[in-house]
Amino acid sequence: MAKTPKKAKEPIRLRFKELADGNKSLYLDTYRNGKRHYEFLKLYLVPETTPLQKRLNADTLKAANAIKAERIIELTNGEAGIKNTQQGKMLLSDWMAAYMKTKQDKSKGFLGQIRVTARLLWQYGGEQTRLCDVDKEFCSGFIYFLKHVYTTRTGKHFAPPTAQNCCITFSAALNKAVRDGLINNNPFSKIEPDSKIKVPESKRAYLTKEEIKRLEATPCSNNEVKRAFLFSCFAMLRISDVKRLRWSDIVTDGDKMRMSVIQEKTDTVVTLTLPQKAVEFLPDRAAANGDCNVFNLPCFTAINNNIKKWVKAAEIDKRVTFHISRHTAATNALAAGVDIYTVSKMLGHSKVKTTQIYTKVIDKKKDEAANLMDEYYKD
Repeated sequence: MAKTPKKAKEPIRLRFKELADGNKSLYLDTYRNGKRHYEFLKLYLVPETTPLQKRLNADTLKAANAIKAERIIELTNGEAGIKNTQQGKMLLSDWMAAYMKTKQDKSKGFLGQIRVTARLLWQYGGEQTRLCDVDKEFCSGFIYFLKHVYTTRTGKHFAPPTAQNCCITFSAALNKAVRDGLINNNPFSKIEPDSKIKVPESKRAYLTKEEIKRLEATPCSNNEVKRAFLFSCFAMLRISDVKRLRWSDIVTDGDKMRMSVIQEKTDTVVTLTLPQKAVEFLPDRAAANGDCNVFNLPCFTAINNNIKKWVKAAEIDKRVTFHISRHTAATNALAAGVDIYTVSKMLGHSKVKTTQIYTKVIDKKKDEAANLMDEYYKD
């Protein structure tokens, strides 16, 4: 009787990692020459409770297996000394779509930025542009297109921050292409700083101690929004992170409470001791388990509409959105004497330079105080 031939072992296997939220993270497990390497694909399977989720999972698995097949070809060709002649031949539009697929766990705004950038790249370079066509000249031309051509062609003003975000998104997509071995380098990194899009320094609006007290004393039509906003005035969280905050992210350590969250915008972990004022605005946990959200908040638009009416009722003449709470926490922490390095870490900034904008607000207040004193002592 003929023996059934043994199935050859694949050098790369697709595996799954169970996450705390019930999703499964997909990654490639490569074992070669006694060494193991993991590549997390940033693709996720969700619990299949609806037909739509089943279809999404099927599409995700299809994409993961396609990446796996590419990696196996790259591995075997490399070991055989065969050069990859298809490197960079992928259409730029296809790569931007593939890049967005790897970011499905990000916010809708983040994905929307990738989608806008891809559309503008298509308008600038055309549908036949390949990754290997993207060089320093292409990137410089894209910057010029955003600065001048788009406005002339459409009659719509392209705000510098929006144009800058498109360049940052495009550069990030090219960095991913380098990591995946599709191109050798990111030509955007060769653009001189003076040639890049500059954004005027933004002003950071914030609430004073007195204004926070007035908000505390003023009723809000949605008390949960009020709690969450005032909590963030001391905890320094963005609205996206407040909405995702779970009880398991907050632990009691002696007489202190500590919070550890993964920021949605930067995908970095921020850990800090909560000030007592922040703790005061936490809702009653009661019997809620660790997976429950701390705050039960409506959609972003409803949150800011509630805040607008609440601020008006408190007779505060400022344009206030939820994000002002983060500026308020940072500015008042610096005014209280907390050093800039610590505030930078509490905000989750990767560079202290990003935090320095808040020190300028404090310096301006000091200048105003000096001017008032000069005026007072005039003859």
